[in-house]
Amino acid sequence: MNIKNNIYSILNSIPKSVSLVAVSKTKSVSAILEAYNTGQRAFGENKIQEMADKYLELPKDIEWHMIGHLQSNKVKYMAHFVHLIHGVDSFKTLKEINKQALKHNRVIDCLLQLKIAKEDTKFGLSIADVEKIITSEEFIALKHINIKGFMGMATFTEDETIIRSEFKTLQHIFSTFQKSNIHNFNPSIISMGMSSDYKIAIEEGSTMIRVGSSIFGERNYI
Repeated sequence: MNIKNNIYSILNSIPKSVSLVAVSKTKSVSAILEAYNTGQRAFGENKIQEMADKYLELPKDIEWHMIGHLQSNKVKYMAHFVHLIHGVDSFKTLKEINKQALKHNRVIDCLLQLKIAKEDTKFGLSIADVEKIITSEEFIALKHINIKGFMGMATFTEDETIIRSEFKTLQHIFSTFQKSNIHNFNPSIISMGMSSDYKIAIEEGSTMIRVGSSIFGERNYI
């Protein structure tokens, strides 16, 4: 498994307008450094403690992306360094992110996670949930978060018709809200597409893909 070649292969196959997040969850510091040395700077983790430990060991110009389901009581452990939080699926969590960002005098960029898959295991907000949140006075009062767009995960299936339909849904929702005039809601990112489906995601409008196994090999289960 040649991490360098894998990254170059992906970057050469996607538009320059699409950002690559290398999903490094369960991967070693040495593997991340190998990717870092190719010029890759955005890395995604799904466990806050693992990400915090890697933050301490690795170069400080890495952009750490929290891509897993987020428990609000753990936000404090990453509020001082996280670059982008992908999986915000409740207003309670947004309020906690704002609270912790204030302590560090930061504005933390976030994505709202939308439920586009049919699977019950996938987390996420509905379009009605999003509208309710971003039009509320309580949301507008949050000065230390900035919603940069949306994230979604397609159904785990080999049926490309289903995957494409779900990605179309996310792109449509993004378009629906893109022109909202709210100071802390500035959607420019559609984070969708992983190793198995990122090519379809890009065709359907993704601006950010989250790729792990196609870079690092299969996940280490720990």
